[in-house]
Amino acid sequence: MIITTSPKGTEDLLPADSYRWQYLERVFKETAELYNYKEVRVPTFEHTELFERGVGDTTDVVEKQMYTFNDKGGRSVTLRPEGTASVARSFIQNSLYALPMPMKMFYNIACFRYENKQKGRLREFHQFGVEAFGAKSPTMDAEVLSLALAFLGKVGLKDLSVNVNSIGCPTCRKAYSEALKEYFRPHYNELCGDCKSRFERNPLRIIDCKVPSCHELVQGAPTILDYLCDDCREHFKGFKACLDSMGIQYKVDPGIVRGLDYYTKTVFEIISGGFTVCGGGRYDGLVEEIGGKDCPAVGFGLGIERLLLRLDETGAEIPAPEPVKLYVAPMGEAAVTAAQGLVNRLRGEGIAADTDHFGRALRASMKYADKLGAQYTMVLGDNELAEGAANIKNMATGEQTMVKFEDIAEYLGGQN
Repeated sequence: MIITTSPKGTEDLLPADSYRWQYLERVFKETAELYNYKEVRVPTFEHTELFERGVGDTTDVVEKQMYTFNDKGGRSVTLRPEGTASVARSFIQNSLYALPMPMKMFYNIACFRYENKQKGRLREFHQFGVEAFGAKSPTMDAEVLSLALAFLGKVGLKDLSVNVNSIGCPTCRKAYSEALKEYFRPHYNELCGDCKSRFERNPLRIIDCKVPSCHELVQGAPTILDYLCDDCREHFKGFKACLDSMGIQYKVDPGIVRGLDYYTKTVFEIISGGFTVCGGGRYDGLVEEIGGKDCPAVGFGLGIERLLLRLDETGAEIPAPEPVKLYVAPMGEAAVTAAQGLVNRLRGEGIAADTDHFGRALRASMKYADKLGAQYTMVLGDNELAEGAANIKNMATGEQTMVKFEDIAEYLGGQN
């Protein structure tokens, strides 16, 4: 067994790239908090039944992609394939419904799905998401969508298009399902194996099939918008009116059904360069389905790996972190010890500082400082220790300034 290679479908996040993730995480948190969403953290694994009942046993996620196993107590547990069901479970378990509504939460999580690795898709992947519980109004749907757009705009993704749809409620979807069966019945033998199974159990899933032959058949299928009940029609109308009020441009796409069974009424996708970078919608029946009291809810999920790909493709710049402010190059045994004390004091005063741990010669130390991108360097030897001061060199200009040890933090703090 090769133990020095990561499992298929997983990737390491290396120090040279971690700042990119930290930037996105910081901007997402700041954006969510502007909308009064608070962070929630949920377990990496859950009881398998949560996803079977919540996500839906006719979905590809549950049927094909979950990492499910029995623990040592014989209980079936699953690594979470998405975030919404876990947050809904937490909402019920911790009685968050007893707090003032709406309960608005955001998260930053790793998810796991067993699928073939491809561009923008991994077996371990990461998601930002928000969930808002307790509000039936379409204004909540519009707020969630606007939050996603605000975040994507802040991180530099500009070529965005918004597609929206309503997939109705269980009442009107029953009539739509019958209409789909009538449409697909003459073409049953042309359906792929999965869609033949979906035909009786959940024909709506056929609309989302990516197999070319099924996708072609779907083009002539009836659309859910023709079967909406009065309540769902009014909700969708109100949602679009809110988007208009916010100045958000969108296209109604009857082909959007999303891949998870808990969705009701509003569904939406945000597209960039052919990629769906964000998707979400309303799921008014989920809380009750997994054992809670009836509670409306809406949210979205946004893949971080996929977002980073699009940012790279569009040339969006992610701000690089500030390099080390000062590198101290010690010369001599006494200076090596003194340098440790000096950089430790500077770090305590908020100055990013580093020093040598390899006994490098002066020339090698300067090369290392240059590779670090240090803004300033200082040579520390016996003479400097005796004088209690040293020359600090600006690496960009070559200018040197003699500074007393006790004034270094103040001096560097005033330099841009």
